[in-house]
Amino acid sequence: MKRLATLGLVFCFTAALSFAAGKEGGEAGGGSLQIWKWANFVVLAGGLGYLIGRNAGPFFAARAVKIRKDIIEAGDLRQEAKARAAEVERRLASLEAEIAALRAASRQEEQAETGRFGRHTAAEIAKTQAHAEQEIAAAGKAARMELKRYSAELAVGLAEQKIRARMTPDTQDELVRGFVRGLK
Repeated sequence: MKRLATLGLVFCFTAALSFAAGKEGGEAGGGSLQIWKWANFVVLAGGLGYLIGRNAGPFFAARAVKIRKDIIEAGDLRQEAKARAAEVERRLASLEAEIAALRAASRQEEQAETGRFGRHTAAEIAKTQAHAEQEIAAAGKAARMELKRYSAELAVGLAEQKIRARMTPDTQDELVRGFVRGLK
């Protein structure tokens, strides 16, 4: 503000000197106009100086505060970005170990699954084999029973043929008499 007032005084002094020089030069009409031009300039410069001095200080102070605030925020963002980058680097470094662990776990799970599948297949084969053996045994038993029945039928038929061949009317009468005696 003091600088502006000093500047205004310098302009006024310069205008006064110019005005005095104009009077001494004897220019009657042109000198008067020149003085008014200088006076108008001084008033305009003084008004602009006053307005700039009055508003420029708070404006530049607010602008400086905003710039400082933005610089601080940028620093915070930079620190946050560095922290994120460090975290990403750390995770990338541990990613290889995680992948190796996942592969190892996958291999173990595959081996366990193969073992379970093998055991399950062996159990199913054993069940099927036991079932087949039972069916074979049942079929053999049924075949033996059928063979015995057939043999018995053949034996009965053969015995009947032999009996019929030996059976005479006299033998029949003797059998009936023996049966009747047994009833009495």
